[in-house]
Amino acid sequence: MNAHVQTEALERAASKPAPAPKLAQRRKQLFLAFAGAAAIAAAGAVTYNIVVGGKHVETDNAYVDADTAQVTSLTAGPVAQVRVVDTQAVKRGDVLVVLDDTDRRLDLQQAEAALADVVRRVRGYQANNTSLSGQIAAHQADVLRAHAELGRAQAEYDRRAPLADSGAVSGEELTSVKTQLEAAQAAYAQAQANVQAAVGARESNNVLIEGVSLDQNPEVRAAQVKVDQARVNLMRTIVRAPIDGIVTKREVQVGQMVAPGTPMMIVVPVQQAYVDANFKEVQLAKVRPGQPAALTSDLYGDHVVYHGRVVGFSGGTGSALAIVPAQNATGNWIKVVQRLPVRIALDPQELAAHPLKVGLSMNADIDVAG
Repeated sequence: MNAHVQTEALERAASKPAPAPKLAQRRKQLFLAFAGAAAIAAAGAVTYNIVVGGKHVETDNAYVDADTAQVTSLTAGPVAQVRVVDTQAVKRGDVLVVLDDTDRRLDLQQAEAALADVVRRVRGYQANNTSLSGQIAAHQADVLRAHAELGRAQAEYDRRAPLADSGAVSGEELTSVKTQLEAAQAAYAQAQANVQAAVGARESNNVLIEGVSLDQNPEVRAAQVKVDQARVNLMRTIVRAPIDGIVTKREVQVGQMVAPGTPMMIVVPVQQAYVDANFKEVQLAKVRPGQPAALTSDLYGDHVVYHGRVVGFSGGTGSALAIVPAQNATGNWIKVVQRLPVRIALDPQELAAHPLKVGLSMNADIDVAG
């Protein structure tokens, strides 16, 4: 009985198929399925790269920037008021800082006094011109009188000189007549010299006033410029916002003595923000100004998409324009793919709906087929 049972068990074991071939077949099917999936994924990647990827370049190395306005003092003086704080929104023309204007007012008064003095002096030139013209006329009359006296003295001498040899005229009388003639000649010469001196003085005076009005006189204009500069310096004691924006890095305090050029604060025009996207050099072959771009920010996430356009390219890579540029010509050199900043302008309406701040991270995607 036991032998019979053992025989049947051996027959059943012999008739049962071996599991090895079936396991190998299953592995082969799984490998083929994996290979097929990999081939489909590769084909999909190639298709995406050709259809979509080849028409887009993207980077997450992008940041918000703006052309900020540095507010500095344009004149000297102590700070009397500071009317803004950091993070405050301001409009162009809003008063930011007020300086004590005492010194600037005194400078203006001094310049106005100097201008008045110059105006009086130039008006004196004009009055001198009239006076010198009168002097010339008077000296010309003196010349006429001296010429007449000279004629009479010459006639007296000519009448007596021939009679001197005959004794009809004494030597003393002839000497007296000759002396009168010489005096008349000297008086005539002096009268002529006086006319020439007066004419010369008038010509010199004319150089100062001739051909220009009082307002256009060089001395008056120079004094007026000083008045205008003093008035400008007085106006500059009130520091106004140069653009619309947000006050940042306010450094000025009440009582601080400032000089021209002292930094006070920065105004950031957040409504005119743009994005500088640092693309790899191998991505830029097809990028052109005017191409459309889609951007998302880490601040709002993927559900807020900004639309912009490529404005242009930086003049150099970040490493080349760094404060301490890389010295690739020295030491051991390892090639590193460079990045070039690409500026992308943003839609103002989208910026107004979802404001951005300078320095925030962005993701940029440029449609190079656009």
